[in-house]
Amino acid sequence: MARKRRFTTFSLSFLDIMSCGFGAVALIFLIIKHDVDNQAEIENEELLAEVNLLQEDIRDGEEGLVRARNTLSALDQRLADAEGLATRIIKDIDLSRTRIEDLLSDQEQDSIEALEKKLQKLREEKKELEQIEQDRGNDVRQYVGQGNRQYLTGMKLGGSHILILLDASASMLDDSIVNIIRRRNMPDDVKRTAEKWQRALATVDWLSAQFPQQSQYQIYTFNTDIQAAVTDTENTWLNVRDGAELEQGILNLRKRVPEGGTSLEKLFHAVALLDPLPDNVYLITDGLPTQGMKKPKRNTISGADRVKLFNRAFEVLPEGIPVNVILAPMEGDPMAAAAFWQLAQATNGSFISPSKDWP
Repeated sequence: MARKRRFTTFSLSFLDIMSCGFGAVALIFLIIKHDVDNQAEIENEELLAEVNLLQEDIRDGEEGLVRARNTLSALDQRLADAEGLATRIIKDIDLSRTRIEDLLSDQEQDSIEALEKKLQKLREEKKELEQIEQDRGNDVRQYVGQGNRQYLTGMKLGGSHILILLDASASMLDDSIVNIIRRRNMPDDVKRTAEKWQRALATVDWLSAQFPQQSQYQIYTFNTDIQAAVTDTENTWLNVRDGAELEQGILNLRKRVPEGGTSLEKLFHAVALLDPLPDNVYLITDGLPTQGMKKPKRNTISGADRVKLFNRAFEVLPEGIPVNVILAPMEGDPMAAAAFWQLAQATNGSFISPSKDWP
């Protein structure tokens, strides 16, 4: 009789459980191994980056060390050169001292005679200077420019009747048209301190200090009107010896505010009214006139019309009066220099355009 085949459910379930367990263990091992590899790679990359940075710092340090060594070598060379130069200088000083001692020994023999000659020469120079000072007005007024420069190359100084004509129009506020327009709308105190105007006043100050004592003078400011520096002295000559009056005239000029246009024709009419006529005129200006005897109808004027106004004014100027022109710079008036140079040449005067630091 055949046996019945048994089927044990427990044996089948146990094998399944064991297989699943081994599979889970293998899966966990693979997952853990992969994560460890990723972490190792990340940590290796960070370490490599730090190593690279350290290597770059090392290279920079080595380069800096090389530069420092080169600089130290250059400094050592310069120090050696300086020591050699110092040695040569010390030798030169010793040699110069020896020469000085030799010269002093030679001078001791005839020092009294040499000093007497120098004293005599100084006395002669003193007499010459005293004579010069007697012919000039520096004891009435004094003016010392930058660097104590008491000269004006080519300008004819002196005369018995000296006239100074100072342009007091708005263009004397600055060299450029834009700044002139800007300053023209500022307060009067600001206008008076304009650099260009201050240079013009310094020029008058310098010229007045050169007046001979025996001469007479007059100072006019002009724009579209004529005004004497000393109040109510138009058409009158003043004495240079009256130093207080001259000083007051200079102070009055410093209170004047540059404004308005320029009329040379009115100015030269005023010159013609002086009796006697001046024998030396100093004209301080910066450009051609902008109107004649009457106010123009238009607010603008061309360069050609300004030349015509200049020529008309020149016809009014009395003959035989030397006009020395001191022309300040001015933007947009290229024909002024040529016109005033011709005026100076035609009247046997002189023409200069001084630097900004004069006088």
